[in-house]
Amino acid sequence: MSANLAMISDGKKFMWDGQLYSTREDASAAERSYCKDNFEVRVVEQEGTFLVYTRRVVKQVPTAS
Repeated sequence: MSANLAMISDGKKFMWDGQLYSTREDASAAERSYCKDNFEVRVVEQEGTFLVYTRRVVKQVPTAS
């Protein structure tokens, strides 16, 4: 199976976390973990496996002093 590294959902770009999850429960556990870290998450089923795509908006850009 070949997964896309990125996907667009609702006009937003999400990146694949690189893992293949064999069950929806495993993917949901990863989703909850990413949500705790303030990521937006999409779970996609593809050819019987589950993929987790994430995105997080940068809220503050560090500046050099």
